[in-house]
Amino acid sequence: MIAEIIEWIVNTVGSLGYPGIFILMLLESSFVPFPSEVIMIPAGYLASKGEMQILAVILCGIAGSLIGALVNYYLAVWLGRPFLLHYGKYVMFNEAHLQKMEVFFQRHGHISTFTGRLIPMVRQYISIPAGLARMHLPIFCFYTSLGAGIWVIILTLLGFFIGENEALIKDYLRDIMIMLFIACTLGVVIYWQRQRRSNRPHS
Repeated sequence: MIAEIIEWIVNTVGSLGYPGIFILMLLESSFVPFPSEVIMIPAGYLASKGEMQILAVILCGIAGSLIGALVNYYLAVWLGRPFLLHYGKYVMFNEAHLQKMEVFFQRHGHISTFTGRLIPMVRQYISIPAGLARMHLPIFCFYTSLGAGIWVIILTLLGFFIGENEALIKDYLRDIMIMLFIACTLGVVIYWQRQRRSNRPHS
């Protein structure tokens, strides 16, 4: 079943082109649980063959990610926590997921919408606590686009340079995820330290 879904995604990217990338990344960034790797890596590979323009691929990926995140953001704003918990079970989203996202958001503040975009199983849902907290929309869009942009560029370049070597992609992705986790941790620590210093009363 999963293999068939992935094959369909790859074929869709090839047949629908840029709109396909945008739509699938929009879905991936909202409630549909499938990995962005199976969208952007094939798109990067198609760009390496001259069938797509790599800049357009990246921009469509970022735009789709942002719109998908905004869908979750506004669902949280308009519908609220009880509605999301009641109907979230139909898309494998439950109270435990929401509590983890809320703790993550409360612990790391606005920058969590940036770092969360770089963490699997967090990137899809980090927009929900941001919406529940009524995070300032321009700041939300900025951090979301920045985090999504880094991830989209990494996946697209992997597909562009080594798109035919699945084993090598897995190795690179593992190393990249480790480095991103370390970078996110350092980023959060630096952000938290600066926020604490700025909130100290001046003597």
